Amino acid sequence: MTDDDLVLAVREQVADRELPEPASADDVQAVEQMVGHPMPHLLRRLYLEVANGGFGPWDVVSLTDTGDWFSDCADITEAYSDFAEPESPLPPGIVPLMDRGGAMWALIDFKTTDGRIWDWDPNVCCTEHALAPLGQSLAQWLTGWLNDALPDGPYPHRELAGKYCPAR
Repeated sequence: MTDDDLVLAVREQVADRELPEPASADDVQAVEQMVGHPMPHLLRRLYLEVANGGFGPWDVVSLTDTGDWFSDCADITEAYSDFAEPESPLPPGIVPLMDRGGAMWALIDFKTTDGRIWDWDPNVCCTEHALAPLGQSLAQWLTGWLNDALPDGPYPHRELAGKYCPAR
């Protein structure tokens, strides 16, 4: 699927949801400044052309407080700040994207042009081993969701990591 196809497919998939209006270019730029990296192109298009949050399998966090909270955080700035706490540090450029519930998150790497997806699951063993790459771009991950092939987790490679965690 091309980015154009994905934007259209995501828009159609969420057509029955009451979502906020699309974000503004200024909203995108403010988040990019905060993170220190440009937003992956496809994610930028989804925020600008579909909605300012609420799209995706677990409802993407809004860029700004729209009044519709799609996690325990009002917006992506708050989610990013929450992960800046010493007990759950993220590498630079990794941004919380979707709250999966139970302290689990889907995250996206702003340092990659295709938006590599990461998983955060401290329930596997501990916060030190909670972060793991999924080996998928945003486009691949969304295509899986649109085709009902997105695993809900825990992801198989995470179970192995948790098995050998010294915190267990």
